[in-house]
Amino acid sequence: MQLRTFKITLCSLVLSSLCAAAGDGDAAFRRMLERVASMDPAQAASVYSARAVQMCYETLLEFDYHARPYRLIPALAARQPEISSDGLVYLFEIDSAARFTPDLCFGSDAKGELRGRPVRASDLVFSLKRLSDRKVASPGSWLMDDTVKGMRAFADASSKDSPTDYSLEVAGLTALDERLLRIELNRPMQHFIWYFAMAYTAVVAPEAVSYYGDEFGNHAVGTGAYSLDEWLRNHRMSFERDTAWRGWSCGPASFDPADDLLPFDRFVFNVIDDVSTQWLCFLAGELDFLGSITRDNWDVVVDQDGELDDSLKRRGIQLHSIPAMEVFYIGFNMDDPVLGKNKKLRQALNCAFDSERWVKFFNNHTIACDGPVPPGVPGRLDEPFIFDFDLAKAKRLLAEAGYPDGIDPSTGRRLVLDLDMGRTSQEIRESTDLLVSFYNRIGVAIKPNFHNWPVFLKRISNRQSQMFRIGWIGDYPDAENFLQLFYGVNVCPGPNRCNYVNPEVDRFYQQAVVTADESERNKLWFEIQRIVRDDCPWLFMHYRKTYTLCNNRVIGYKPTDFPYSTEKYLRRKVE
Repeated sequence: MQLRTFKITLCSLVLSSLCAAAGDGDAAFRRMLERVASMDPAQAASVYSARAVQMCYETLLEFDYHARPYRLIPALAARQPEISSDGLVYLFEIDSAARFTPDLCFGSDAKGELRGRPVRASDLVFSLKRLSDRKVASPGSWLMDDTVKGMRAFADASSKDSPTDYSLEVAGLTALDERLLRIELNRPMQHFIWYFAMAYTAVVAPEAVSYYGDEFGNHAVGTGAYSLDEWLRNHRMSFERDTAWRGWSCGPASFDPADDLLPFDRFVFNVIDDVSTQWLCFLAGELDFLGSITRDNWDVVVDQDGELDDSLKRRGIQLHSIPAMEVFYIGFNMDDPVLGKNKKLRQALNCAFDSERWVKFFNNHTIACDGPVPPGVPGRLDEPFIFDFDLAKAKRLLAEAGYPDGIDPSTGRRLVLDLDMGRTSQEIRESTDLLVSFYNRIGVAIKPNFHNWPVFLKRISNRQSQMFRIGWIGDYPDAENFLQLFYGVNVCPGPNRCNYVNPEVDRFYQQAVVTADESERNKLWFEIQRIVRDDCPWLFMHYRKTYTLCNNRVIGYKPTDFPYSTEKYLRRKVE
């Protein structure tokens, strides 16, 4: 271990110049982030985009950074919403101090200074309508389309060739005055409240959308704690603290300017594809935070007792770990003529997946997956998965599927299945090689195709992928958030990326979302999980434990499943 540590330290001195963000100083927090496709909240389909968007934009509610179990607190809202006794009507009051940051889209004052303006309830009406505008093609349209009364009609009208008419009335979406927003649902939905902490529902200014047009996603005109300062695509994003933001003086992120603990004035997100370079940059002090520990570095970071290695402790590094509310899977495109119509083939592929070797490959910081809902989430089904690893069963099911020994009878050759990936890191490539070896055992050839993240997501949305390796990070702590990935209404470009449609699942889902009694609702979630685990529209890979490293100059960091708009809580010590 000592020799390996020496080599890594020596390399870090050589390569640190690759990572440096010159001139950031102690007031800057530096970390790695994957590529962000757009700063338009309506396009925040990935966790990376959502993180960047919520640096600048605000939602009505947000997760309490410190509370466990998770709960919601007001953000853009002045207080918690009033909810009618039947669960159909929500009344939000907008914080009177909330303002859009000054921008060209609002014009200038007499002195030539850029204007901002207060947030109005009508801005929320506009923002939520945008999610259902077919011309915007938001992956978050599922939040509103069949949820808010009258929104489906607006969505259908927006499909016409003429410009979308935002003056069209949506019965369930009303600005009662400048600060009061009324939302009426088609039916009660116990999880609806969680939507208002998601980046999709952040408020945007109609002036900004109009002014920037097709370039709106390249700008950020928000109301949040930070503003977008620089965006060098595929290289770096940086955000500057908005000193005029109301939350610095009042609320959970407020601080005393006379204190010696102050917020970071600048956040720099670097795009670093190579995981070895990420590690070297972190060791060199050019990154304050590392969001994951690769398998190659595991024995350098963690000792035999599962604790942070003493050499890293002496360097002022802290290790944090929590079970993650995440599930990773290979999606089978149910539109595909080979996979979509052949349940036994999908079951065989699950049975051939060697979970024990997979977990060992990742140094035991993954957990074998037995269904779509991670452990610890209310409503999860805890029953044995009958299609877990069993090679003999996999071969039998493969023969019953019409591919004995993996031979495709239509060609007389091995069955070949295409697998799309959205990253090209060494760990992804090595784990994909392992995955391919699992299926060589049953005679099936997996052909990997590597893409960058935006291209990968576009292929899935356009239903071009046969199989795709991806994960789902919980938006809120409820089984519904994971099971809506199988709801027929949510097919691509929605979150049901495998385009799975099962009328029985849809019926149970519709019953569950309106059921107030938690135990009765969970029974319905259990039924959906039983059906899905039998249909196997996914290859269930793993759940994850998160291990993160943070420089101890960063004060107040707390690991969370919902790391959106949490940067404002981090502090630095000022001597």
